Amino acid sequence: MTPGEQHERFDHLVRLGRAMHALGVCVVLVLPTAGEPVLEVRSASGTLVRIIVIWRSGWAFTWRPWWARIWPGDKWVAAHADNAADVIVAEVGV
Repeated sequence: MTPGEQHERFDHLVRLGRAMHALGVCVVLVLPTAGEPVLEVRSASGTLVRIIVIWRSGWAFTWRPWWARIWPGDKWVAAHADNAADVIVAEVGV
């Protein structure tokens, strides 16, 4: 992954975090020394949900486990969608 792609992922997660915070959701942006940045959210049931940014014909947010990303599914939303935070909050059950 190029530095530009890493920067884009970070920007998308920061933007999503701010949007979710504006909706009253407590989020934590995790920046590991090795690996990709992750936005962490606790669902209403107490489950820790980790949101990452992947390339899927464009940047997209997903909250599925890494192994589930190889199959098509509905647990993702386009990173440029105006309602990405609303969709994720509804899907995750925050």
